[in-house]
Amino acid sequence: MDLDALVLRFQKKDVIAFEQLYGMYWENICGVVNTIVRNKSLAEEITQDVFTKVWNNSDSYNASKGRFFTWVLNIARNAAIDKVRSKSYKNQKKNLSADYFVGILNKADHIDDNEERIDSSALKKLLLNLKEKCLRIIEMLYFKGYTQKEVSKELDIPLGTVKTRNRSCISQLRENIVK
Repeated sequence: MDLDALVLRFQKKDVIAFEQLYGMYWENICGVVNTIVRNKSLAEEITQDVFTKVWNNSDSYNASKGRFFTWVLNIARNAAIDKVRSKSYKNQKKNLSADYFVGILNKADHIDDNEERIDSSALKKLLLNLKEKCLRIIEMLYFKGYTQKEVSKELDIPLGTVKTRNRSCISQLRENIVK
């Protein structure tokens, strides 16, 4: 059966057509969502929600405006971006410490030789040479997902100071990489 006919059946609430489209597109849609949220189980949850939304809004798809896959992909992308921008997602990221990420890197030291290896000892050496204020700002901005404005408020320092320190700390990291 051709795709256009399958989509028409889907729009008429044919469950079998939905299952076929779901089977055709679920993996790709989930992959795109995972690229945005960087969490496999969350990506799967969002993808389920996307397909529910697609089913409930099937009548809004218009073939003259684009391909069905593109329509679903745009819905998924928007759902993933909405999730990443949500307050609950940002608060969840704030609860992670840099130790969590170092733990991930430590695990990477023990992966099979066939897989790409991350040298966590080099990363640790780069970070050890940084001052405490740099470590704190980098942790908050890059590991915990704070905005510069949130860091300013949390550390009770001016926003301009946060921006200057961030640039300075990144420059120091670059210098450490060259060494």
